[in-house]
Amino acid sequence: MERNGNHVVLGASGGTGNAVARSLDERGHRVRAVNRAGDADVPEGVERVAADVTRSEDLRRVLEGAAVVYHCAQPRYMRWAQEFPAMNRAIVEATAAAGAKLVFADNLYMYGPVDGPLTEESALNPISKKGALRKRMAEELLAAHREGRLRVAVSRASDYFGPRALGSAIGERLFEAAIKGKRVPWLGSLDFPHTVSYAPDMGRAIAILGERDDADGRVWHLPSDRAVTGREFIAMVAGALDRPLRPTATTPGMVKLAGVLVPMIREVVELIEQWTQPFVADWSSFQRAFGPFEVTPNADAIRETVRWYADRSSVRAA
Repeated sequence: MERNGNHVVLGASGGTGNAVARSLDERGHRVRAVNRAGDADVPEGVERVAADVTRSEDLRRVLEGAAVVYHCAQPRYMRWAQEFPAMNRAIVEATAAAGAKLVFADNLYMYGPVDGPLTEESALNPISKKGALRKRMAEELLAAHREGRLRVAVSRASDYFGPRALGSAIGERLFEAAIKGKRVPWLGSLDFPHTVSYAPDMGRAIAILGERDDADGRVWHLPSDRAVTGREFIAMVAGALDRPLRPTATTPGMVKLAGVLVPMIREVVELIEQWTQPFVADWSSFQRAFGPFEVTPNADAIRETVRWYADRSSVRAA
C-alpha cells in the first residue's frame, strides 16, 4: 500500500476526481487535490492546489513528492479532440519524471456493440470519435507501462451519478428536473438495461487500484450495482422524492435536432447508440483480484444523490 508520499488527484473538482480525493482521505492517505482554481470541495485535511494540468511547469510543481497520481482531469467536452491527447501525454511525462504511479479514470466509450456484458477483453471497436480517442489514449498509457517508463493502471466506469457529479448524462440535468417536478430526461431508450456507476463507489475502487501493485499494467472495470433501465432509474428517483415523476426518452432524432442549435448536445449524437441497446459492464475481474467489494445499492445511491441535489437547490434558492 502506497502511504509514503502524496496521492495527487488531478481534476479534483469533477465528479470522479472529487470522489477519489474523498475516498483517499478516508483511507488515511496524504491527499493533494488539484484543479484550475484550487478550490475543490474536499475535506478539511486535504491539500488544495491550483494548477493548469496542460502546463508542464504546473504539473512538475503539483506532482512533487507524489507516490500515486490519479488522472481524473479532462478538457471541456467539446474540446476533447483538440486538447485531450496533449494533456494525457503531459501528465504521463510529468508522472514518470516524479517517479510516481499513474491511475487513469477512463470510461466505456471505446467498446463496440457486443452480445452480452462488456468485459475488459471485449473488442475495442469504437463507433464514435470520442471512443476512438479514448482507445488511443489508454493504449498510449499501457504502452508506457510496458516500456517501463512508469507504472499505470486504467479504471473504466460507465455513466455515473452521485453527489457533486454534475456533468454526467445522468447528472445535474436529470436530478434537477426531478426535484423541480419537470419531465425527467433519459438519453436514448427507457427500456434497455444500462450499467450506471455511483461516484463514491468509483472513488473507493480507484483508490484500491492506486494502492495495489497487482493492479498495474491493465484495465479494470469498476464495481457497480446491477444494470437498470431508464424507467427503473427514474422510478427510484421518484421513490426517493416520494412523488410521481414523468420520464421522457430523448430519442436519437431529438438529439440530432437539438444538436443543430446546442453545441454540447451535438457532442452526444455519436454516442446515442450506447443508450439504444443493452449496455452492461462486467466487473468480476476486479472482484476476483481484490476481493469482495460492497457496492452501494442503486436505490440507496439515488436516495443520497437526491438528498445532495435537494440541499444544493435549497442553498442556491436562499
